[in-house]
Amino acid sequence: MSEEQLRAAIRWGAIVKVVCLLALLIGANILARDYIEVLHFPIRPGNEDAVHRTIMVSATLYALLLAVPFVPGAEIGVGLLVMLGPPIALLVYLCTLIGLSLSFVLGRLIPLSVLVRFSKDIKLERTSNLLKAIEPLSKKQRLSYLTEKAPKRFLPLLLRYRYLALAVALNIPGNYLIGGGGGIALFAGVSRLYSVPGYLITIVLSVAPVPLAVLLFGTGFLSGQT
Repeated sequence: MSEEQLRAAIRWGAIVKVVCLLALLIGANILARDYIEVLHFPIRPGNEDAVHRTIMVSATLYALLLAVPFVPGAEIGVGLLVMLGPPIALLVYLCTLIGLSLSFVLGRLIPLSVLVRFSKDIKLERTSNLLKAIEPLSKKQRLSYLTEKAPKRFLPLLLRYRYLALAVALNIPGNYLIGGGGGIALFAGVSRLYSVPGYLITIVLSVAPVPLAVLLFGTGFLSGQT
């Protein structure tokens, strides 16, 4: 194979990877949108079994979709809370923790060398070089390196208070624009800047307010979110 043919094959390989990734994200978004509509059904005597099955399937689907970057899986959780109120709050809370933990673990398991190659394939040279530079570093060295290289004043501050920044990012409205809960958790895992105990404590505390509020005050404040 000539050098030109090799370059063409690499380009087409990169295109296929990007198309597959986009197809996965689009499919997950369509699934989340359609399933949110399914959640709006009447609860009446005689359909308790159907309701129970729907809750179990929805809870599982919610945890899985929440783990996917750029998918508004949280809307399924809100839909469940609005439909069933306080009795479902604990289940939604636990599924939220499971979904965010799945993304984080996946991020920790992905070798940085894989991300380096992928970034290079899709022509993100600066990202590829950055990942290559931090790959051999320890967590402390990586944090120091990123803080030193951060181009803006507030970025070193965010790195220093990264657990607080993570909690805020998980709770800001419209966070699907920066990856959603799944994308934020995946990046936290990939970065290797968060310890497992520290990450778990952060998500346990940061995702508790909405389910806790539903338990204490009902679902009235959620009506504008669905």
